[in-house]
Amino acid sequence: MKSKKSIGRRLFEIVRTFLFIVILIIGILIGFLSITEYKPADRETLTVENGTSAVIPAGATLKVMTWNVGYGALGDNADFFMDGGTMVDTATLERVNENMSGIIAEITEEAPDLLLLQETDRSSNRSHSVDETALIRESLTGMDSTFANNFKVAFLPYPIPPIGKVDSGLLTLSKYDITGSERVQLPIPFAWPMRMANLKRCVTINRIPVEGGRELVLVNLHLEAYDDGEGKLKQTEMLRELLNAEAEKGNYVIAGGDFNQIFSSEDSSLYPAQEGMWTCGEIDVSLFPEGWQFIMDETTPSCRSLDKAYAGADKASFQYYLIDGFIVSSNVTVNFAETRDLGFVYSDHNPVVMEITLN
Repeated sequence: MKSKKSIGRRLFEIVRTFLFIVILIIGILIGFLSITEYKPADRETLTVENGTSAVIPAGATLKVMTWNVGYGALGDNADFFMDGGTMVDTATLERVNENMSGIIAEITEEAPDLLLLQETDRSSNRSHSVDETALIRESLTGMDSTFANNFKVAFLPYPIPPIGKVDSGLLTLSKYDITGSERVQLPIPFAWPMRMANLKRCVTINRIPVEGGRELVLVNLHLEAYDDGEGKLKQTEMLRELLNAEAEKGNYVIAGGDFNQIFSSEDSSLYPAQEGMWTCGEIDVSLFPEGWQFIMDETTPSCRSLDKAYAGADKASFQYYLIDGFIVSSNVTVNFAETRDLGFVYSDHNPVVMEITLN
């Protein structure tokens, strides 16, 4: 009888010790994330990396390009656990470098005057610590540029194996002089403790002088993806207020990026939602004042699902999305807008290119 009690006591002590260690580890992790949490101010002035002093001529025709580059690790070989796939580490260092070389080559060939990039990493485990912002800046010489974090976590413990360190954000480049740039924090839909290791979505407002005294206000954005929908609505409402305020000053306004939503003016039936897949939101364009232009290219999807790798798979089995594009003020003429069909080789998004003329 004493032997059985002794064994039971030892088992109890082992379980109690194990639970204590687990609780201690969780406590240390929460404390670490609390101390290191990225807490940006509502508005922050961004550093402009200078490469030009050119001023936009009055009445200029410009090419604008937006591309979510998938942190150089979401090429056609990748699936992703958040979208129904299994992969966390989605690319080797060699594949990240291959993707980045392809992305830079496409941008160089396109030669945009204004470039808006999302999901560009600087020092993240998921992209093997490749400084993608430096690679792009060094390759696209003669352009001003700004960068703003929207995802900065010292260690992301989820899932198993963990994602680890993330340092990523919005990179904007211009062939014309950016005289001022600002990071504006958007509403965060996540409460503590989820907020600590989640994205802090923002927009960057970049000011580029135009001959005659006005400014071209270039807004780079990447709105919420994995919320219940309320975050997207609040972020879109704030975006609308920011854009209207700039347009009322008489400025030219172009906002571009990954909206994670389709404009209500587009035909959503072209890319119907499949059961079990991530579903994008919708921006109700009627809530914007008259004259705003909402630009997406319906003929080509701008994003594909990451439930499985694209290479070698049946292309008809994928969920496709129309979520990347532009919002343009009424004093700008849109000459054309096209999504470049790159076969999702380098990223799970295709770039969208637009030509505009300043009225």
